[in-house]
Amino acid sequence: MKTLTLLRHAKSGWDDPVARDFDRPLNAKGKRAAAMVGRHMRSLGLVFDHAIASPAVRVSETLEQIESGYGRTIAPDLDRRVYLASAATLLDVVHGFPAEAESALLVGHNPGLEDLVLMLVADGADPLRDAVEDKYPTASIAELQFEGDWASIATGTARLTRFIRPRDLDPTLGPDAD
Repeated sequence: MKTLTLLRHAKSGWDDPVARDFDRPLNAKGKRAAAMVGRHMRSLGLVFDHAIASPAVRVSETLEQIESGYGRTIAPDLDRRVYLASAATLLDVVHGFPAEAESALLVGHNPGLEDLVLMLVADGADPLRDAVEDKYPTASIAELQFEGDWASIATGTARLTRFIRPRDLDPTLGPDAD
């Protein structure tokens, strides 16, 4: 069984005067949320034998904070295709994961990550899927499991086993006006 964990970058700073969206950094709340999610990942004993991430600044900064809480280096391969990718493009990336990888991490952006979960997990009476469909907030992780190999993953073939939002770990990390 293969496990795919999807991590959306943490909350970024829209007030930062960067010239390109690609260069937008995290804000203070995003840094705090990512570190907390990293600590939670460590407490769950999550491990990855393959990782791919968008090269955007907010993703790199998210990973730095995740690693500080997680207590280990993730060191993903950076893949420009993941930056603001559609679900179809993300699925193409997943199809290319090494066959020997059992547990992989994909770090990127919405709406692609949310759409990928909704594509891969069949619609039905699943409260976790419903929560993803409602909103896939920044710094949230979704864990999906599949039978078979990475290349055979297709629409409706996944089971969503976890969906963890920062506000589930600390209510102060929930929605606000910042």
